[in-house]
Amino acid sequence: MTSSDPVSAPSADPAAPAADGAPLDILGPDPDISRADAVLQGTLAERLGIRCLRLAADGGEMTMPVEGNTQPAALLHGGATIALAETIASMAAYVQARTVHGAGAQAVGTSVSATHHRSGRRGLVTAHCSALHLGRQVASYLVEVRDEDERLLSTVQVSTMLLAPRPAS
Repeated sequence: MTSSDPVSAPSADPAAPAADGAPLDILGPDPDISRADAVLQGTLAERLGIRCLRLAADGGEMTMPVEGNTQPAALLHGGATIALAETIASMAAYVQARTVHGAGAQAVGTSVSATHHRSGRRGLVTAHCSALHLGRQVASYLVEVRDEDERLLSTVQVSTMLLAPRPAS
C-alpha cells in the first residue's frame, strides 16, 4: 500500500490509543483509519460530530450531522461547514507531511476560502477532499461538501504548510 492509497474504516475500536502513545502518529504515511476518530477526541471536530470515513495524503472523506450544527434559521452553519472541510484537509496534509518528512513532521493551515452554494437542512453532510497540489512544503486541497442527495452545498479550498521535524534543542 502506498501513502496515497485510501484507507477505509475497519470495525476496530476507534478509542484505542496509538501504539506509541502519540495520537497523531497514527496518521503517518499509512494512516490507521480505525483510530482517526480518536485523534478528534476533545476537539471542535468531536463537538461538531465529525467522523472520518477515508483518509490518505491525497484526500479523504468525513461526515457531519446537520442537527446540532445549525444557525438560528435552522440551516447548516457556514462556520461548521468550513470546520468540516478544514478538518479533512488538515488531516490529509498531516499524512502528506509525515510521508515526505517522516515522524515528527507537522502540517499547519495557511489559507481557507469557502463558497456556499446552498443550505444544508437535514441528515448528514459529507466532505469529499481531493489534493490540488502535494509538495514537500505545501499541500493544497479542494473540498466539496454535499448533502445526502449529493447536492453540492459548499466548495472550500484549503492550503497548508508542511513542516519538517524540528531538531532537538
